[in-house]
Amino acid sequence: MNMRTTWPVLSIATALAGTLLTGCGSQSGDSGGTGSSVVIGMTDEVLATDPASGYDPGSWLLFNNVFQSLLSFPKGGTEPEPEAAKSCSFTDGDTRVYECTLRDGLKFSNGDELTSEDVKFSFDRMMKINDADGPAIMFPMLDKVETPDEKTVVFQLKVPDATFPSKIASGAGSIVNHQEYDADGLREDGEAVGSGPYQLDSFSEDEAVFSVNENYEGNADVQNSGVTLKFFHGDRSRLRKALTDTKVDVAYRGLAAQDVADIETDTSTSQGIDVIEGSSAEVQHLVFNTQDPVAGKLSVRKAIAHLLDREALVEEVYDSTATPLYSIIPAGITGHNTAFFDTYGARPSRTKAEDELRADGITEKVKLTLWSTPTRYGPSTDQEFEAIAEQLNASGLFDASVKSVAYDQYEKDIEAGKYGVYVKGWVPDYPDPDNFTAPFFGEGNVLGNGYTNSTVTGQLIPETAALSDRSSTAQQYGKLQDIVAEEVPVLPIWQAKQYAVVRDNVYGLEYCLDASTVFRFWEISKD
Repeated sequence: MNMRTTWPVLSIATALAGTLLTGCGSQSGDSGGTGSSVVIGMTDEVLATDPASGYDPGSWLLFNNVFQSLLSFPKGGTEPEPEAAKSCSFTDGDTRVYECTLRDGLKFSNGDELTSEDVKFSFDRMMKINDADGPAIMFPMLDKVETPDEKTVVFQLKVPDATFPSKIASGAGSIVNHQEYDADGLREDGEAVGSGPYQLDSFSEDEAVFSVNENYEGNADVQNSGVTLKFFHGDRSRLRKALTDTKVDVAYRGLAAQDVADIETDTSTSQGIDVIEGSSAEVQHLVFNTQDPVAGKLSVRKAIAHLLDREALVEEVYDSTATPLYSIIPAGITGHNTAFFDTYGARPSRTKAEDELRADGITEKVKLTLWSTPTRYGPSTDQEFEAIAEQLNASGLFDASVKSVAYDQYEKDIEAGKYGVYVKGWVPDYPDPDNFTAPFFGEGNVLGNGYTNSTVTGQLIPETAALSDRSSTAQQYGKLQDIVAEEVPVLPIWQAKQYAVVRDNVYGLEYCLDASTVFRFWEISKD
């Protein structure tokens, strides 16, 4: 998910082109809802209830439960399957025309019928509004949306894009009611009208209340009678206390690594509490401004690559709730390799770092500021960057310090080119290697670091985007990762694990913590 987001959420890429999406998971779910209601606490914010604006993890959590997309990611899977659609496929030979047929009986939570007009309206509206904090940025390839009849939607693309099905399966593909939303502006009343498994009953600064949508027709089989989502606004200790005091049933995204470790080992506070671990492709990178007078030197970047001790960082700072990352495409994603491991070795090497600097005529200590922002990319980011600075300084080759800046100012300064080295985190929008490469190294990339490579932008990214068999992209993505490891515009640091901490009478969280990053309210049940 765009690096503007909080915890910017995968596994094997999708291979959908030319394949009719039917069958698996196409049974309508029981929308009645059973069991008790569930209270979930998190420290992330929900920044928007309007899908044309929200492009942050908290907002997409709401969208994935209140709105339907034509396709969705099944639990434990990364290949989209029909959801509001009963079938979808590319209908041409080069992945430029994508057609979906809607399932029967679709209705919004207010009882209005959902037709192809609503799908077209949703995409046209998102693209027209083009909100700076919205997901329109994901669809530069979209030319137009056509509706031959009330059940058929046809997407005409400007360029081939085999990842288009995954993009519309994400929160960015949320379908809104054309009778309830303004085509020209965002909804600002905190309400939402969708056709997903839940309806939003209320939304305030401290909580959002969801009930089961009785009109829902789709794959989800709802296991509870409703969900209350409580917001703890970054206060991890208060979230932990609410869990141990049984004020919440689930703590999701917000407990620090040490909290998770303490709960797992301290029986005096963890009685009746379980830690559920799932897969994740959230990553964090050290980003280098290639126009900077210091970080712009390849020798400096390579020296840092030789000195970074990822194993120590994830153990000391993250209590092993993350794993070392040695490439820009994380483990579990098609095409992943270990380019940085292969290029710079398993362990830090002061000798090799010094050789890089001396070969470039650098004989004095390299003075360097590492720029951080305190919470946007995880609550331990500042601590992590202090540890990285210590590693660099311990070599005797660097004089590194850390400065932490509030996120709003941080983003402005990056855009202005003021930082030489800084942190960025990423939660993917969809489970495909494209989402870990094109946003970072394509034209107009989100890193703001001035890096371009003509082979990457002119050849590898377009070629891989056009390949419908996503498993066949491994060679090109391998080459791309090797180029990045050699030129070091970014330095991958870690890949997160995903956790939820739950009361022991709560079940189903293992179905909410997979590489798709879809947190499925409907899978959670409570005795």
